[in-house]
Amino acid sequence: MRDVETRPRRYERLIILALLLASLPLILGFFLLVLSSFSTEMVTNLDPRSFHPTLENWINLFQGKIATTGGIRVNIWRITLNTLIVALGVAGVVTGISALAGYSLSRIDFRGRKTMMVLLLVLHAFPGVALIVGVYLLYRLTFPQNYEVVGLYSFAYVILARAALEIPMSIWLMKGFFDTIPWEFEWSGIIDGASRITVWRRIMLPLIKPGILAVALFAFLAGWQDIIYVRTFLVYPTLATFIEANIEAEYSHMPLIAAAGTFYLLPTIIFFITAQQLLLQGYSGGIKG
Repeated sequence: MRDVETRPRRYERLIILALLLASLPLILGFFLLVLSSFSTEMVTNLDPRSFHPTLENWINLFQGKIATTGGIRVNIWRITLNTLIVALGVAGVVTGISALAGYSLSRIDFRGRKTMMVLLLVLHAFPGVALIVGVYLLYRLTFPQNYEVVGLYSFAYVILARAALEIPMSIWLMKGFFDTIPWEFEWSGIIDGASRITVWRRIMLPLIKPGILAVALFAFLAGWQDIIYVRTFLVYPTLATFIEANIEAEYSHMPLIAAAGTFYLLPTIIFFITAQQLLLQGYSGGIKG
């Protein structure tokens, strides 16, 4: 007997066709974006005559020349580095805290455990934009008087604020992965004299590597794609705010902005192609009550 639910094969093609039709507007939008990045003009339809191939947009983007006329230049690599710092920072904070908290909720029966688990779900239900006023008030109250550290402060603040939105769900994911580990592995370490933190670090963490990678990927993508928090708190531009600021500027050359948009999407596409099985495992296998 098979341990999974099976469906009649005659419905598979119908379901696949329905999914393709539902995804078609999104796929078409991305296709036109990528096509426009290699064209002298924006490609807004599927007429081949509107596509005029060129690599000039990508060359200008990497050289920081964001307008075809005038001398307006930006350091696109510095902007990419800012985006990478935020994404890696969010991934590091979320992964570290959720790995510790997930282990505690999975293995230790302390007072208030169930209440905390419920509160984590409630916190995850709050959209980030609804909390922006309170987060901004705290930002102003803790804003440093020394302007030399404002840049560093804004990086640290946006990383912590963005990570706080991802931590509740990540803790649940991590708890689900810890729940799948038999107690015998942990008991053997404790009997041999290892402390709880040693058992967590040397025995438990290696056994949940797929969960750690899944949580880190989710958090990285959240930090990479964020625009509201980096637009509000970070004093330096990221790729998201750079595109948003230039998309309506008078000097903007839209095919070049399309190249910037395609460049911005590359990490997301690469991650989903190379780690799709891991992400599915994180969504389906990592959540247990």
